[in-house]
Amino acid sequence: MTRITVVKRKGDREPLSIEKIRKVINWAAQGLAVNTLKLEAKLKLHFFDGITTRQIHEAVINTALSLTTPEEPDWRILAGRLFIFNLYKEVSIKRGTSKLAYVGGGEEYLKVVKDLVDKGLYTKELLEKYSEEELVEAGDYIKQSYDFLYDYAGANLLARRYLCIYEDTPFELPQEMFMTIALMLAINEPKEKRMAFVKKFYDLIAGKKLSLATPILINLRRPNGNLSSCFITAMDDNLDSIMYTANQVAQISKRAGGVGVNLSRIRAQGSWIKKVFGASGGVVPWVKILNDVAVAVNQEGKRAGAVTVALDVWHLDVYDFLELKTENGDLRRKAFDIFPQLVIPDLFMERVKLNQEWLLVDPYEVERKFGYRLYELWGDEFEKAYTHVEAESDKLRLKKRVKARELFKEILKTQVATGLPYIFFKDTANRLNPLKHDGYIGNGNLCMESFSNFRPSKGFKTYTDGKRIINEVEECGLVHTCNLLSVNLANIENDEELEEAVRAAVRILDNTIELTSSPIPESELHNRRYRTIGIGTLGLADYLAKREIPYGRQSLAVIDELYEKIAYYGIDESVNLAKERGAFPLFEGSDWSKGIIIGKDAGYLLEKTSLKEKWLKLLSKLKTYGIRNGQLFAIAPNTSSGLLQGATPGVLPPFSRFYIDKNQKQAVPICPPYLKEKFWFYRESKTMDQKEVIDVISTIQKWVDSGISMELLFNLNLGIRARDIYETFLYAWEKGIKTVYYVRTVQRDSQAALEKQECIACAN
Repeated sequence: MTRITVVKRKGDREPLSIEKIRKVINWAAQGLAVNTLKLEAKLKLHFFDGITTRQIHEAVINTALSLTTPEEPDWRILAGRLFIFNLYKEVSIKRGTSKLAYVGGGEEYLKVVKDLVDKGLYTKELLEKYSEEELVEAGDYIKQSYDFLYDYAGANLLARRYLCIYEDTPFELPQEMFMTIALMLAINEPKEKRMAFVKKFYDLIAGKKLSLATPILINLRRPNGNLSSCFITAMDDNLDSIMYTANQVAQISKRAGGVGVNLSRIRAQGSWIKKVFGASGGVVPWVKILNDVAVAVNQEGKRAGAVTVALDVWHLDVYDFLELKTENGDLRRKAFDIFPQLVIPDLFMERVKLNQEWLLVDPYEVERKFGYRLYELWGDEFEKAYTHVEAESDKLRLKKRVKARELFKEILKTQVATGLPYIFFKDTANRLNPLKHDGYIGNGNLCMESFSNFRPSKGFKTYTDGKRIINEVEECGLVHTCNLLSVNLANIENDEELEEAVRAAVRILDNTIELTSSPIPESELHNRRYRTIGIGTLGLADYLAKREIPYGRQSLAVIDELYEKIAYYGIDESVNLAKERGAFPLFEGSDWSKGIIIGKDAGYLLEKTSLKEKWLKLLSKLKTYGIRNGQLFAIAPNTSSGLLQGATPGVLPPFSRFYIDKNQKQAVPICPPYLKEKFWFYRESKTMDQKEVIDVISTIQKWVDSGISMELLFNLNLGIRARDIYETFLYAWEKGIKTVYYVRTVQRDSQAALEKQECIACAN
């Protein structure tokens, strides 16, 4: 063999040593079902004279990835371990240390914290609130073994998106990040219990039993960070409010939040402005402004901002709204970076079923002539007002009668073509709103899993005190705000672990409300008023496969029992926190105060559930102490965090058991964690009847007070017809589904699904 020399990181050369490479590979292969000789045999093809150590490392990783198959999935974990090992080297060089960078005990961790505080990457609170002895204790508790739980996709995502960067390269190690986050999460706990909470939080998060949302992972240890994922606001029908809302979107996007904006108050195209008929441009021009704000004000440099715009299905501009992202039509009326969402009442769906007429109207004219604010109404009140407007529609100048079913078909056609609009079933969501005594829910958030009461601000009031111009929010509204995390069911072994994870999740998220720096005052007001949190789950398909239960109708009883337990543990812990810290301010008058839990009264809980005695005790405590959080559960899509955690995303079946994610640099294999042992218990979404998926989601929804991010996937290779899609949506509404996120299609003669853009905030 020709003599090959290797160029080391400092520039000096030495002969290639297969033994050194073999030693590292064998270390990375410990405990894995892989034959390292296969890797060595393929690796030799990549060597050449003058190869750098970095190129060798990349060659080993890429060769391991190329060997990954459904029969031998552990190669991706070996590649992940090698990636982490290389990260240690990179951070060592950045820190200027001769030894391999890894926390060498508490003293080393203390040095790292001080250094990162000095560099402005960590908040000074760490050194102000914790003693050096406590930081040393925390450092001594760090467990390097957690680093080697990642496959390549997870390790790469962790380094690329979440670690602190200094001068363009990582300056922080994964376990330093997780321990520092745990310290921040417990910073306001009583001092005598604080370090115990730190260790508990660290084990659950670093041990991949809890998955924090992106704003918490990125911002918590940094100065003045926003920790909230989800925001929903509304535009009022005046220029001050419209421009103020655009500013709200910019401020939220700047701080890495995903935004929902309700547009149903905006007068329709052709409506009056200052008594001039036909002057209004409708909702589309304002959507375009929001589209450009989302692009211009990105999510902290990670990606463009993400905004969903919502319109009620009775609005006269609904057809233009459906055209926002299609390829046909006037390009000047398109908004390709926005995510449209339609708000649909029960009355519309009933008209669809019966093939009856539907009246499209201008909200401005309806309010001026009839006094109804249709966008604020739901249920019987909406039906009464809407049918009155229909009966007196000869008084309206702006109106259009259509067949409800034909409009619904247009919605479905647009979804098949673009994946959008999202669907929000308004009446279902509001019936189960525990805070209906203080408002209503107008639409969903960016990922359609988190929503509560919100209302618009009027805009800025500008005045001077003689020295300066002052802008104050006039008639401050409410912006729905929610902090998220998910329980990783893939790594939950038993009820004791589930209970520990869910109870810790409640405390963690309640703590983040005190720690977050809200981007706008309406968000701060919402946090204080309702203390909304969103506990979700991911890895449901893994949880089932591990127990040899196929996802679908066969699993409904198990799923019902599982999510009842999650609901019970979460609500009980929030009641315990209310005893410790006080109930949320709007508790009185809420469903909680009436003993109604996620739409279920005491009779239901004590007759039709598996935890009757526990619910009975909880109801008694709830009456005495109240509850700390106005809403507790929201199940996000978790696509990115599924990669990070090495689990299937959210509560849906995997699209495919095994696939290759190809990008410009490499091909990365993706598969569920228990694929090799439980292959046949993983059902693929692309081969499933979506009504089965709806059955699973509706079973979970019984125990979720907010929403669930549910995609529907239609594989046109399976003979799916337009009528099948239509009937599936009717079935979703009838089964009590609150929202439909993306609609994805597998085109004929293809295995690729329509791609989606994902909110970095909600989905981790």
